[in-house]
Amino acid sequence: MFLRNTWYVAAWDEEITREPKQIKVLGEAIVVYRTEAGKPVALIDACPHRKLPLSKGRVKGDQIECGYHGLTFDCSGSCVRVPGQDRIPASTNIHSYPVESRYGLVWIWMGDPALADTDKIFHIDHYDDPEWGINRGDAIPFPCNYLYITDNLLDPSHVAWVHQSSFGNTACEEEPLTVTGTDTGVIVSRWMHDVEVAPFYKKLVSFEGNCDREQHYEVRYPSLAYIKAIFTPAGTGGDANNLPEGQYFQMDSYNFMTPIDEETTRYFWFQVRNVLPDDEEISQYMSDSVNFAFNEDRDILIEVQKGMSQKTTRNVDLAIDAGPLLYRRRLQRLIDAEQKITEPT
Repeated sequence: MFLRNTWYVAAWDEEITREPKQIKVLGEAIVVYRTEAGKPVALIDACPHRKLPLSKGRVKGDQIECGYHGLTFDCSGSCVRVPGQDRIPASTNIHSYPVESRYGLVWIWMGDPALADTDKIFHIDHYDDPEWGINRGDAIPFPCNYLYITDNLLDPSHVAWVHQSSFGNTACEEEPLTVTGTDTGVIVSRWMHDVEVAPFYKKLVSFEGNCDREQHYEVRYPSLAYIKAIFTPAGTGGDANNLPEGQYFQMDSYNFMTPIDEETTRYFWFQVRNVLPDDEEISQYMSDSVNFAFNEDRDILIEVQKGMSQKTTRNVDLAIDAGPLLYRRRLQRLIDAEQKITEPT
């Protein structure tokens, strides 16, 4: 079900403090806290003695102490104290997860710690660029499997029906899609020419009249998405590398889906934009509007999870499912290959 040797988002930076807290990723309970120097720590949330969650204990210095009998663990998961005995059995050591703070998020590696390479964390263009604005909202709990969300993010056509008051309009209904598989994921994209600007974007574009619009939906394995929206005056679009200087609007949306378990996902997101970088009113407008639109997706996907879990007849795939189906096939191959490597001989 899950790819393990990869980086997932564990939490927003500010969610991890000196107080121990339990999070769940890929069905595993994990305790997170910060050292005195502010470095995030992630350990399996179970004392090896009687399995009391360490999140019920207390942080002392850079170590965490179990709230039942005082077993104490350092940041690497090594047990450094067992009250009442001098010898500390190796079996009391616990698993430590590699973690890294980047882009206001704490990333966690769920697989073999020896393979954790921070260079493989998703790269965000323009994150610290003073010419680009940024907005974000709270992480959204989605009570559905993460693959229904990746399906949704590789389906630009859905905006015509789900987001009629925000991202979509009738221009999104019929324009064909280009599906491209890459080494890291799948891209579904299209340019729509001489169309009306969708409602959400009318406050953000600097020109009047119709537009050329690019929808670029890119989902990378296992559940990380980059969505690019470009708007230019009608007749000037079609080539994302040759845009009219000072006359186009671009919003890059980053969406990170962290599976809590097989039927629950936590959805982290933020956007960067190439206009009005210091306009807090625009940032708030974008955050509120995007949060509203994502909750429209959430309402749909809750029902999709129910419908697919309880189906009594086969579901039908359509031409618009080419991107999601390609993504699922390739991701499953990666999962199968990883599991084959870790199977005992």
